[in-house]
Amino acid sequence: MAATAATSISSPLKCGLFSSTPGFSWSTRSLQFKKNERQNARKASRGVITAKFDLKPPPYPLDALQPHMSRETFEYHWGKHHRAYVDNLNKQIVGTELDGKILEEIILLTYNKGDLLPPFNNAAQVWNHTFFWESMKPGGGGEPSGELLNLINRDFGSFEAFAKEFKTAAATQFGSGWAWLVYKANRLGVGNSVNPRPSEEDKKLEIVKSPNAVNPLVWDYSPLLTIDVWEHAYYLDFQNRRPDYISIFLEKLVSWEAVSARLEAAKARAAEREREEERKKNEYEDDDEVVDNSEPSELYVESDEDDSAAD
Repeated sequence: MAATAATSISSPLKCGLFSSTPGFSWSTRSLQFKKNERQNARKASRGVITAKFDLKPPPYPLDALQPHMSRETFEYHWGKHHRAYVDNLNKQIVGTELDGKILEEIILLTYNKGDLLPPFNNAAQVWNHTFFWESMKPGGGGEPSGELLNLINRDFGSFEAFAKEFKTAAATQFGSGWAWLVYKANRLGVGNSVNPRPSEEDKKLEIVKSPNAVNPLVWDYSPLLTIDVWEHAYYLDFQNRRPDYISIFLEKLVSWEAVSARLEAAKARAAEREREEERKKNEYEDDDEVVDNSEPSELYVESDEDDSAAD
């Protein structure tokens, strides 16, 4: 069964990856950035903010993907752009209620149902770039194998059909953004509602594209693979030839081992969530169940009416 065309989703959806955090409050437009006592601890002796999140290096040397992605591109893309997202995020969250939360939770909270709050772009771009670097490897590309290939063939018809759809999604993302291969499990396509009749067929691979910093975490999808189509990701090596960059990415750079590992992790999370939902459902039903073992009784009512015959 061929998958539908890649979609670019911009409507606000509720995400079920993380539960809401007690004590965390925000308005429609802005977080209540409450300074706390840790603010002082996060300032060095010279008044410099100590980073909460670190700039994580790619899992290979900066020149390891040459000639397909140059060291100069990495020095510019990772060394400047990615670093700036990390530094700016740390400045935005220090001393606020976001301070101390994991990156994924910051992304979901500041997505704010599509009405983005100030730290969202930097938080999402930190996550997106780390995920992108780890989607590639020296000597990558080609075709995957095992369960991943089986699902690609099932959901797209063939690997060739998948590659064509992925390339189209990446090439047609207007302006800056990303294209993704995601795993979607047991959710409807409307508002991320829980599917009342889930089946194995609901668990499938899909291709989506997203604008700017948005990523599929906010739609409750599990990202498996991404390509950065912001112009700074490829301009030094390919100038304005985005389609050539996308083809090289799939043919020479993708780490299918990383994608396969992410698929297994996504399936495990989906199974765990199903068990948790079933447990909560059973608890709810047990609480609501009322067992009445009393015997039915008859009710006799005496009448005040005079039964004597009328004269």
